[in-house]
Amino acid sequence: MPFEKIQPEKLSHSVVRQIEALILRGILRPGERLPSERELSEKFGVSRPSLREALSDLQDRGLLVSKAGAGVFVADVLGSAFSEALVKLFAGHPEALFDYISFRRDMEGLAAERAARLGSDTDLKVIDTIFKKMEAAHTKRNPADEASLDADFHLAIIEASHNVIMLHMMRSMYQLLREGVFYNRQVMFKQRTTRQTLLDQHRVINDALQARDPEAARDAVAAHLNFVERSLLEQQKADRNEAIARKRFEHELNR
Repeated sequence: MPFEKIQPEKLSHSVVRQIEALILRGILRPGERLPSERELSEKFGVSRPSLREALSDLQDRGLLVSKAGAGVFVADVLGSAFSEALVKLFAGHPEALFDYISFRRDMEGLAAERAARLGSDTDLKVIDTIFKKMEAAHTKRNPADEASLDADFHLAIIEASHNVIMLHMMRSMYQLLREGVFYNRQVMFKQRTTRQTLLDQHRVINDALQARDPEAARDAVAAHLNFVERSLLEQQKADRNEAIARKRFEHELNR
């Protein structure tokens, strides 16, 4: 008969599986510090030796890193699906920008559709909470907070779609955005009219999600990223025109 005796699972293995699941589902994020050893052992209800064995296993597999005097952290490397060489290649070739936006438009549209259908009420509350923070940040003169919340808003939609492959791939995409690999988000948020348009577009996305309207959510995401694409094209044209104008000005001064 194809049956085997059930072997009791070591406590350390149970801890490993729980932490793995939290990382996989995006609850524990790259660079996030874990609680102290004492606090963790209490939360898991295991002894410190069992906890240490679990943490050591996860470190050996590259999921956690220990920093002397600072604690144990989720490995930063998990936040990037792209090698450093590839990131530099993206940054050095402008055509990658519009492929990046096209990819986001397809993936985020699908994610918004899934979030409207499959997201829990709590998922949608998270998205709505981040949007309210965006509204509050919009009143500030400095757009830095609003720009940061923009990425958080989009990531929350991905998380609400409940697809772990999409989650980790898109998290890497947003990290490129935060690092300014493709374009400087601060430039878009510095113009007051553009900031207002972006906030209004995020409101439409949020409203569609809260109404659980998959088609409207997908269309709203597409409209938003179409606007981003047009704005960047216009900015590139303006930059080229400014470069030519400066040459004309310099030439006129020296005539």
